[in-house]
Amino acid sequence: MCGRYVATRSPQDLAGLFHVSRWNPEQLLAPSWNVAPTDDVWAVLERPDHGTGEVERQLRALRWGLVPSWAKSVDVGAKMINARMETVHEKPAYRRAFAKRRCLLPADGFYEWQAVPMEGRSKPRKQPYFISPEDGQPMAMAGLYEFWRDPDVADDDPAAWWTTCTIITTDATDAAGRVHPRMPLAIAPAHYDAWLDPTHQDPEELRTLLTTPADGHLNARAVSPAVNDVRNNGPHLLEDAPADPSGSGGPDT
Repeated sequence: MCGRYVATRSPQDLAGLFHVSRWNPEQLLAPSWNVAPTDDVWAVLERPDHGTGEVERQLRALRWGLVPSWAKSVDVGAKMINARMETVHEKPAYRRAFAKRRCLLPADGFYEWQAVPMEGRSKPRKQPYFISPEDGQPMAMAGLYEFWRDPDVADDDPAAWWTTCTIITTDATDAAGRVHPRMPLAIAPAHYDAWLDPTHQDPEELRTLLTTPADGHLNARAVSPAVNDVRNNGPHLLEDAPADPSGSGGPDT
């Protein structure tokens, strides 16, 4: 799974990197070294303009944890942060979004945890690893988004509609596979247009666009156990793990 990641680039940088034509400069998200489920995250997507109908590439803040349109509560999103590549095109919660509502979720890298036996303790310690492209370039994680209408909010209230997202994952390889069996998928720059195009709806063709981040050229290194607590944030979370870390416990989401 992908349960935490790092996203520190500004919306201005993201708009340039992903050739975004529309974003709201008043919508701001702080850089985060500990993005967690239910956080708002930047997403690149394509939607028709309400006035002209022309499809625009947009940068939007979405809530991480997809809520299907038929869900009774937004709370279900906390359990739907990842969609498996093997079944995403057929699962009821994801198949419509996979056909029509795909997005890119920019990231510097992601975290995974490895169980480390501790002498004298019955439970192993969970050591976090930061996994990122070797060349330092941003990842465009493959995502889906969905709209959910809150039935308890009035129609004229902007809060009536939620836009949520999920990350598509697959079996991990290379550096990521040595830490955890699953990892996020990514979209290569040459395939951004095809992935984001809402008129491109052939499931098998779309699945061929899903690739390993950085073509598998990933670096994985043990980092501070402080990342285990979602309340911690800042660049210090990417510091190399101490030789004999005293922290214990896994990701607290």
